[in-house]
Amino acid sequence: MAARKTTAKPRPKKCQDCQGTGEITETVRVGARKGRPTDHRQSVLCMTCWGTGTAS
Repeated sequence: MAARKTTAKPRPKKCQDCQGTGEITETVRVGARKGRPTDHRQSVLCMTCWGTGTAS
């Protein structure tokens, strides 16, 4: 019998914006008109990969 060859599936490339996590951090802004930035940060969904972490 011939030996079976197993081929590994290629891994998808990571998203450049979120480094494959699917989330990025943004500065919190307050105020209706000027939107002053604060020292606080929040986690948001990466809009480049829509949270999957893979490059499109």
